[in-house]
Amino acid sequence: MAEVSEDKADRGLANCMVFNGKPGELYLFAYGSNMNKEQIRARCANPKAIAIAKLPNHRVAFFGYSKTWDGAMETVIEAPGREVWGVIYELSFSDWDKLDAWQDVRLNGTGAYFHYPASVTDTQGKIRTVLFYKKDILGDPQKPSREYLDFIAAGALEHGLPSSHIDGLQRIESKKAEFDVPRRRNFGCELFLETNCSKCGD
Repeated sequence: MAEVSEDKADRGLANCMVFNGKPGELYLFAYGSNMNKEQIRARCANPKAIAIAKLPNHRVAFFGYSKTWDGAMETVIEAPGREVWGVIYELSFSDWDKLDAWQDVRLNGTGAYFHYPASVTDTQGKIRTVLFYKKDILGDPQKPSREYLDFIAAGALEHGLPSSHIDGLQRIESKKAEFDVPRRRNFGCELFLETNCSKCGD
């Protein structure tokens, strides 16, 4: 179980976290559409990609339904022997709040996603403490739209993730969206005055 330490307000841009009894810097591990530079810059004022890394014993999967992309939404599930590659971001407190709103993260656990703590290993072999967005209610696996998968894969390519991981994403069974995507979210840009949500999505 992870908990945020009392001195996090004094740590500047990086949160401080106690994970498995050890204090460390807290970062976001993005493995889905938030890897896409266009999207993360639209949602956050100053996202800093600091490394790419892998999460062991998990795989990417899709559940639920996104009106934005006309298909299932990404998450990760446990899968012994598999690994998920993603991007580590350093975010300000305000950017964390904005991204949580986009991901529908709620303190009472009723949102589409929740914060999940983990340890990932970057390409230099350094183990980093991260949080990532994980879906709580899954149900049966569903197909994402092909457009959504392509958007995720484009972000992975932008950051130089391993080609084997990108190929794996592109091989996931999908369907073509039945309308133009991404569809804009209906709560509007006025909530995030520092963002440009010309192409918003889940």
